[in-house]
Amino acid sequence: MDTIGNYEIISELGSGGTSTVYLALDPFNNQQVAIKLFKPDTQRDPAVAKAHRKLLLTEASLVGKLSHPHIVKVFDAVLKGSENYMVMEYVEGKSLAHYTEISRLLPFSTIAEIIYKCCKALEYAQHQGVIHRDIKPANILLSGQRDIKISDFGAAIIVNQQTTQVVGIGSPAYMSPEQVSEKLLTHQTDIYSLGVTMFQLLTGKLPFYASNNFSMIYQITNIEPPPPSKLRPEIPPELDAIVLRAMEKDLSRRYQTWDEFSHNLVSFFSSHVVTQPEILDMEKFDILRELLFFKNFGDVELWEVLRISDWRKVRSGEYILREGERGRDFFILGQGTVKVFKQGLLLGTLSKGDCFGEMAHLSERAFTRSTDVVVDSDVTLIGINPDLLETATAGCRFQIDNAFLRLLVKRLDGANARISHLLSSVS
Repeated sequence: MDTIGNYEIISELGSGGTSTVYLALDPFNNQQVAIKLFKPDTQRDPAVAKAHRKLLLTEASLVGKLSHPHIVKVFDAVLKGSENYMVMEYVEGKSLAHYTEISRLLPFSTIAEIIYKCCKALEYAQHQGVIHRDIKPANILLSGQRDIKISDFGAAIIVNQQTTQVVGIGSPAYMSPEQVSEKLLTHQTDIYSLGVTMFQLLTGKLPFYASNNFSMIYQITNIEPPPPSKLRPEIPPELDAIVLRAMEKDLSRRYQTWDEFSHNLVSFFSSHVVTQPEILDMEKFDILRELLFFKNFGDVELWEVLRISDWRKVRSGEYILREGERGRDFFILGQGTVKVFKQGLLLGTLSKGDCFGEMAHLSERAFTRSTDVVVDSDVTLIGINPDLLETATAGCRFQIDNAFLRLLVKRLDGANARISHLLSSVS
């Protein structure tokens, strides 16, 4: 087989009981894509065929609906007779299932950041009315060292969609008590499944083992999971607490929101990970979410900011900008304070959330800096190059322009207040 529809097959990526996944070329956009082709043999049994078609229809209904940097994009779906396939974003890397082997376990900090990104992606999906319902390591792809993409939304529940959901779909070991009991599901079922996934990434083992599904269902609904540290003693108690709360059988004691889950991961990271020069994405996202400059940004735009920005830690006494030099980048203070000087005279102090160097961006040309900017207390500096900003989405660029507009209005108000004060003192 050389083609599927208009797509040119490059190689086979993998095969399962119901489908084969191919790497292919989309000649229209000249980009590589992944195509999941459903096997005709699975369609001989009418009941099986109906269930698989339902899964494909569910995922097809999400074409263009879930646009998030940590969710695999679905570009196209074809359901035509025996030819049923899905065209998706190609993600180079392995699934997290590869890293559940004892010999391949990831560092605690990496696991915390991966789970944090999953929280943010699934929170986004929840806001779009989508519950994944099949979260497990095999459905989370790891690209590079810490970038993830959640895939396989075929079993998803789409809130307010008047269709019958396929039951019995998913991996029992990762299912919540309410899911194995076929009760009404909310986003908390995905929180439970992500807790199981985190348990397995930390220990290399599942919280429950059984020789059959009936025994597994009994354990999920009646037996408390062990703390991960029982299987791996070096796991900190804070990670034990996060996993066990995510896996609470009682919905009132389980994490109520994705934000609660992700906040605890950030707290663990802040208190247990040794200070390092590299700033991890979970730290960056948490910092951006707190800054007034980004108050109107949605999560997708914030991830875009992370992609186009340059982050660094600068120590007290170092120069960030020098008067008379040329440049186009603008900067936002994520943490710390800087002092601004003009010909050696102190003009003022800027702190967390303040922006400087924006005139270079607004002038749309190489700009001669008019002040020195010197670090007062150690800062986390967010730098944005206008050329990289042009590669961002229209939504992200709009929000940055809007933030600049609010900033300029604030500064004009401040200038007017100072002028009024001077005039009143003279009179």
